Amino acid sequence: MRALVMEQNDEGLASAQIKDIDAALMPEGDVTVAVAYSTLNYKDGLCLSPKGGGLVRNYPHVPGIDFAGTVETSDDPRFGPGDKVVLTGWRVGENRWGGYAEKARVEADWLVPLPEGLSPRDAMAVGTAGFTAMLAVMALEDHGLTPDKGPVLVTGAAGGVGSVATAILAHMGYDVAAVTGRPEQADYLKSLGAKTIIARDEINETVKRPLETETWAGCIDAVGGDMLARVLGQMKYGASVAAVGLAGGAHLPASVVPFLLRGVNLLGIDSVTQPTETRKRAWARVATDLPLAKLHDMVHPATLTELPDLGAAILKGGVKGRVVVDVNA
Repeated sequence: MRALVMEQNDEGLASAQIKDIDAALMPEGDVTVAVAYSTLNYKDGLCLSPKGGGLVRNYPHVPGIDFAGTVETSDDPRFGPGDKVVLTGWRVGENRWGGYAEKARVEADWLVPLPEGLSPRDAMAVGTAGFTAMLAVMALEDHGLTPDKGPVLVTGAAGGVGSVATAILAHMGYDVAAVTGRPEQADYLKSLGAKTIIARDEINETVKRPLETETWAGCIDAVGGDMLARVLGQMKYGASVAAVGLAGGAHLPASVVPFLLRGVNLLGIDSVTQPTETRKRAWARVATDLPLAKLHDMVHPATLTELPDLGAAILKGGVKGRVVVDVNA
């Protein structure tokens, strides 16, 4: 099978090459999938880096934390040849060979049947980024968010998670305020449904006051760090922030005051080990609540050959929207 393979040199630095490798070298698993499409997430950029971003432990390695395709063989009664499936998470592409190959072998528990109305290409336009965005929307709804409560803030809005979150929320009738450090992306974000564009510098600076004017009914935050700390003090009473990323750093110089005086909720969103039923619920919601036309507009098509450069770009914040990789091209 053809695959993008990471191999280490004598100095312990890894680089990628497109190779034809024996499919028998794939890890053990219940199901073999003929991969149609994969995608590029921030984690993929880390895995493609010379030191594997601290995620890859063993080489040679095939990255790709997401893939969608067709079941080729299965030892599990839940799946049969010809079934369309999608996989995100479970550390596939990190400590186990992933989707940057024409085939992948995985555990059946990690697969989700592709919902009606979504093609494998659509699923990878969504990928871990869009799946995470939907998990965040669901968490905010579970904590009482409705469109009549007020505007919802999305930070890192031009990135993969932020783009899909903006499109979903706008489609559902929310008034979305999109934060970006790239002013040239304002028209793009408005095309996804954002009503307001906020420059990153306006909200990325910490303030001494633990509370500011109550502004946001909800927030999906992909940045963390100083920005998240600032946003917590701007949330409305009882509102929630769904934390999905740390592009701005893992530190959180925040006060407990917003939690104590306004009952603000900080919700952590994990997309890697979500149980199967939650995954099915989220993918079903993607099929109904993410407008496919907007999804297609945010897609950048790519091939395996382009991934090393794209991986470096995503780590520098240089990728807009979603990259969909045709692994057979």
